[in-house]
Amino acid sequence: MAKYIFITGGVLSSLGKGVTSASIATLLKHSGLNVTMLKIDPYLNVDPGTMSPFEHGEVFVTEDGGETDLDIGNYERFLNTSISKNNNFTTGQIYLSVINKERKGDYLGKTVQIIPHITNEIKERIYKIGENYDVVLIELGGTVGDIEGLPYMEAIRQIKQEVTNKNAMFIHVTLIPFIKAAGELKTKPTQHSVQELRRIGITPQMLICRTEQSLPKSLKRKLANSCDVDYHSVIEASDAKTIYRVPIHFLKQNILIPISEQLQLGELNPNMEQWNDLVKKIVEPADEVRIAFVGKYVTHKESYKSLIEALIHSGAWLDTKVNIEWIDSEYLEKDNSLMEKLEEVDGILVAGGFGKRGVEGKLKAIQFARETKTPYLGICLGMQTAVIEFARNVLGLKDAESQEFNPDTKEPIVYLIDEFIDANGDKQLRTHTTALGGTMRLGGYECIVKKGTKLYEAYETDTVIERHRHRYEVNNRYIEQLEKGGMIISGRSKEGLVEAVELENHPWFVAVQFHPEFTNRLQNPNKIIKKFIEKSLEFKK
Repeated sequence: MAKYIFITGGVLSSLGKGVTSASIATLLKHSGLNVTMLKIDPYLNVDPGTMSPFEHGEVFVTEDGGETDLDIGNYERFLNTSISKNNNFTTGQIYLSVINKERKGDYLGKTVQIIPHITNEIKERIYKIGENYDVVLIELGGTVGDIEGLPYMEAIRQIKQEVTNKNAMFIHVTLIPFIKAAGELKTKPTQHSVQELRRIGITPQMLICRTEQSLPKSLKRKLANSCDVDYHSVIEASDAKTIYRVPIHFLKQNILIPISEQLQLGELNPNMEQWNDLVKKIVEPADEVRIAFVGKYVTHKESYKSLIEALIHSGAWLDTKVNIEWIDSEYLEKDNSLMEKLEEVDGILVAGGFGKRGVEGKLKAIQFARETKTPYLGICLGMQTAVIEFARNVLGLKDAESQEFNPDTKEPIVYLIDEFIDANGDKQLRTHTTALGGTMRLGGYECIVKKGTKLYEAYETDTVIERHRHRYEVNNRYIEQLEKGGMIISGRSKEGLVEAVELENHPWFVAVQFHPEFTNRLQNPNKIIKKFIEKSLEFKK
């Protein structure tokens, strides 16, 4: 039977439950246990696929084509593994499933209620995830006391009763605020938060205390006594220079001892040697490089969470700090002075996105990279715009455009394909009027890599599987013209779709349709992103 660790949050949101959960999971995995993770999101959206990047941040895509919360990305990066779309579910999914069952008569005419039907649906999904694993860590989104989280609280309370104390544990992440005027750390918010949990019927066995100040022993004792938690189970979580230091901080506080005692896991001795070495290179790198990050959501950095982390990881493997120069592509359209920033960097990255806003700014950045021989990496829309820029300014096709921005364009260099085979092998049909949710090319697809190309130099293999999240494709009708003009199609799908392009007469100009950041890990960086940083270092020197 799997062991279950439930992580809840109190006082306020954005306390770092995802990093906390991933850090504990990392320590358990490096101790030799078979570990997985689950994120529960209490919002009514079926998935985050149609949410605004400015509100929700990045939509992380799993190998099997799920659009999930960005915390799933953290889980994969920390655990150095791929997990399923089933490892993230929302209230929207739960209610949709229950309503569909009711419509089919699965409840045999009974009155459908929160308890037991909603709570049973939640429990079934949690138990399903636990199959074939030693430990499952479940992060409950939101804050204790939120009305939308109550069914989940009841469900996990029931699970604790069903699997017994030795197989379930509650960890509560909470804030210990420092009141500057009083010069004191305050425990009352945490006490009230734990009281709310107890009112629901849940008693945490461990407190993870987010704090800007070190917790004195007397305050830890006070927390332990007032919250009925063992003194050694009050863990300090102070701000770190990098999130990858958090597992190390937890380990130094012997966090695994009370976890092991509660769950009867035996002695745990994680091997963190490689992890420690990489963290040291993140914190104290030998070199540095400047990368222009051109995107349309740069005011909300969480929109590019996986890509930012990928740059950090590649930098760590090259013992290099990657300094990001943020450039809003929408402002770049209007402000030519921003072009000066491009002259000061060692590499240019144009990220993905949706919609016409800021596209002309991306085209300007791409033209600059092409003409000045600056190392370039384009991702998703960054590839499509690279093809458009080349068609306009090299091939002379002034009307070259994407149908996403102009459905009636005379030169549809990028267009909407009517049908495709999805990551599950099923045929999907789509048009300009297709509903937005879950209708994109999603998940892992095979890319056939052309030998002798920069893409092949990076991956060192004939085929790679990378993840996608897009609707529009490069139009194969223009491939002959593109190739004659000096653009190389270096990667294709099995169906012949363009997966990667590069330029003949450029030291390193590579653009890919897929999202390599989604398969990037601290202990296993994505090869095309790592090669981009490597080439930017060479350009610098």
